[in-house]
Amino acid sequence: MVIVEKLENIPADVKGCCLTIGNFDGVHLGHEKIIASAHQAAKRFGKCPVAVMTFEPHPVAILHPEKAPQVLTPLPLKQALLEKAGVDYLLVVRDSYNLLSLSPESFVDDFLVKTIAPRAVVEGEDFHFGYGRSGNAQVLASLGKERGFDVFIVDDAEIDFGTGPTKVSSTLIRLMLQSGNAAQAAVALGRGYRLMGRVVKGRGKGTELGFPTANIEPHDQIIPAEGVYAGFVSVADSVEKLCIARQDIPAVFSLGRAKTFICDHPLLIEAHLLAGCGENLYDKFLALDFIDFIRGQRRFGTEEKLKEQIKKDCQKAKQILNV
Repeated sequence: MVIVEKLENIPADVKGCCLTIGNFDGVHLGHEKIIASAHQAAKRFGKCPVAVMTFEPHPVAILHPEKAPQVLTPLPLKQALLEKAGVDYLLVVRDSYNLLSLSPESFVDDFLVKTIAPRAVVEGEDFHFGYGRSGNAQVLASLGKERGFDVFIVDDAEIDFGTGPTKVSSTLIRLMLQSGNAAQAAVALGRGYRLMGRVVKGRGKGTELGFPTANIEPHDQIIPAEGVYAGFVSVADSVEKLCIARQDIPAVFSLGRAKTFICDHPLLIEAHLLAGCGENLYDKFLALDFIDFIRGQRRFGTEEKLKEQIKKDCQKAKQILNV
């Protein structure tokens, strides 16, 4: 996948592409459905590249910083996931204020047609563009018909957990994670939610209890609700390598504030590898892939009671992870 970070440097091969535009935070099932549709459209035109145009940071962070959503997938992880999905070109728009200020007509005429000249644009049903989100998918289809490019509108991806079909969206996944619903978030994402960070020195309390942990200083992305989770760990020497790492090391994660030992402690993010660890992880980068929630955090009267609970957590995690 070719990554283009300056729109004035767009390769000539991008012209005539099948394009999809969006933030793609999470690269979830809905995004994957749109990309798959873009590939299908590209086949109709023969040799036609698939291009994704995304924004860094999120447009809301530019227009209304106080309302900016927390990130599910930092740009390096988003890049890796889009490449895995078979995207040929990723166009990263970093200074989007001027684009966001254009009317839908000006966005199409002065930017889209002149800069990218797509053969087709593929978008979801809730696509909006132009100043104040005044353009939608139907407006784009009308403009495309007049300007000479096709527009394909893709139905929403939906999931059903027994209460009826629900549209998959980045907002929905953020809400799931904030409520500790890691299992449903994993379904909507098509994989476990990945939280990345560097391993830093901890207090060594886990080792004292017989359950050594790696303490994580997280990347700037959404952190799931406090609690104990089952998941998988991957290890790498850099964030870039971590984004494509898939070691699936079974683990228990603890996100909490050490209530048993300290009052008002800052949030700790810890991973206990169920099979142990034979290497020094300090200053390594870890990916925590959240699979399911085990329990909420609580204060224990003694260290012995805490140890007993951790043993139960590890057994529960093994059941969840089938190890």
